[in-house]
Amino acid sequence: MQNPMISAFVKMMTNYANFNGRTSRADFWWAYLAQFLLGIVVGFIGGLLGEVGAMIGFLFSLALVIPSLALVWRRLHDIGKSGAYYFIAFIPLVGGILLLIALAKPGDRGDNMYGPNPTSNFGY
Repeated sequence: MQNPMISAFVKMMTNYANFNGRTSRADFWWAYLAQFLLGIVVGFIGGLLGEVGAMIGFLFSLALVIPSLALVWRRLHDIGKSGAYYFIAFIPLVGGILLLIALAKPGDRGDNMYGPNPTSNFGY
């Protein structure tokens, strides 16, 4: 049995700049968990290496900007919203909360205008 977190992260990275289609809720959250844990590891190692480590951390973060944005964009497509809904997060105080609620919602059943229903390999 394959690890869902690793599988979701690999799927995110192979769809590096794909802003079309849909991403299931499970794949989205598993990929974000993987990013978070990798960030902790890179941050810890970076702290040990000083300035070189800071540069490594910066490059790690920079490398994940576009895949993360594409992942959020496709997740918003899964709930039937335009990816541009992401920019609601820039509204002070409530924007981030509204985006988090949208990302946590279950995806549309069946096909929607953004593509077929993504099937998670993990059953949720």
